Amino acid sequence: MRVDIVTIFPDMVSAVLGASLLGRAQKSRRLQVRVHNLRDYTHDKRRTVDDRPYGGGPGMVMRPEPIFECVEAIRRRACAGHRADAGACETLLMSPQGEPFSPALAQELAARRHLTVICGHYEGVDERVRLGLAHRSVSIGDYVLTGGELPALVVVDGLARFIPGVIGHQDAVTEESFADGLLEYPHYTRPLVFRGMAVPDVLRSGDHARIARWRKLQGVTKTMALRPDLIKARTRRPSYE
Repeated sequence: MRVDIVTIFPDMVSAVLGASLLGRAQKSRRLQVRVHNLRDYTHDKRRTVDDRPYGGGPGMVMRPEPIFECVEAIRRRACAGHRADAGACETLLMSPQGEPFSPALAQELAARRHLTVICGHYEGVDERVRLGLAHRSVSIGDYVLTGGELPALVVVDGLARFIPGVIGHQDAVTEESFADGLLEYPHYTRPLVFRGMAVPDVLRSGDHARIARWRKLQGVTKTMALRPDLIKARTRRPSYE
């Protein structure tokens, strides 16, 4: 899978992409991530990417021309032989107004051949980018950050886990928090007792059915205490017998 990230702060993105799981995924070529400096697609001496908003108001808005030029150049190279609107190649706009990022969306995006991710900044991007260039807008939460770089990295990290071979033990993907609408059960490792806190006996019992029931109950209990909204959102069916 290939991901192209469009940003005015390429160093901010590149520093994260080379580390940990994302770095290993790229070395194995299961994932290819390329970062593009949007200022390389401007045509003035100041390499201007923003301008004042029509209608007045605070801040600046990112101009459409360099974004269109950059993304269209990426599509010509990366989507040769594939229709950019046919699902194989897709363009995302990171925006607090977009659809919420979720495990289901991460898995859907991981099935794409190619993604282009546009990072907005300042007061946002010209609306014509969303209307005429992006296939969908994506948000990582109901809050506003200074730019789209961190959200873009969250999306890439989240979808990378669903690319075959990136995660060493694929069962880890299905047992994480939110995979079944619940928070994940607690984990323990050595030492057996640490500062008076002991590993629960059930985890040392060797009874796998009992351990599975305990983990399910712990997930439900934690979710009810910390995220009751997830319980309400679940389909009405027995979930922790």
